[in-house]
Amino acid sequence: MCDSGQGNAGTGWRGWMDLPARRRCVPAGDWIDLTWPLSPTVPRIASFPPPRLERIAAIPDRPLNITELQMIVHTGTHVDSPRHFYSDGPAFQDIPLERLMGPGVVWRIEKPLYGMIEPGDLERMRPVLEPGDILALDTGAADRAGTPDFGRHAAFSVAAAEWLVAQKIKLVAVDMPTPDIAIDKRPVGFIWPVHRALLRDGVLIAEMVTNLGSLTGRRAEFMFCPLNIVDCDGAPARVLARAITN
Repeated sequence: MCDSGQGNAGTGWRGWMDLPARRRCVPAGDWIDLTWPLSPTVPRIASFPPPRLERIAAIPDRPLNITELQMIVHTGTHVDSPRHFYSDGPAFQDIPLERLMGPGVVWRIEKPLYGMIEPGDLERMRPVLEPGDILALDTGAADRAGTPDFGRHAAFSVAAAEWLVAQKIKLVAVDMPTPDIAIDKRPVGFIWPVHRALLRDGVLIAEMVTNLGSLTGRRAEFMFCPLNIVDCDGAPARVLARAITN
């Protein structure tokens, strides 16, 4: 899954980009949960099994409740580490906390099913991205969760991913299952080029966020809280955001 066929398989991570110091945020609203609740029906890639939650001890037969969870880490709202596609890149224990929180923007981009997001679409969006920002993108995919159209989502072109890297953002969050093209449109030998272009330079990826509607067209402060799973390529995350005035 992670071999590109270019150079040594799994290598090529280029390190964290230098970013400006984080600015103080002035809150302009309450925190909003951008996370899908984790259950067997949580949105996921169709080929992934649903999470399994089993109560292995229960009141009143036992003095306490204990639940066991089994799941693929790229299910529901989650964050990808560079280790997802670069074996020489950092896993979660090596991701600085400042890469997972801070100010940014929320944009709404309307595209048809299987549509392609290009640099021109991003360049005309407002508020403008600033170096060190987080970008959260609402494409309407969250509204289609639980239907076949959820898997027919829009995607970034490679040029759009490279444009985002050039803006020196530190994380991009999408409401889609993936920023790469939909699974049923992938050619033979597909190598996840959008993931590679972003993660190569330390732009983290969060997938399947939700509840962005009230923040679209605004600057916001974000907190991404993936589980700190040692040597892991992805992790379920609680994601929070609130509007800010700067």
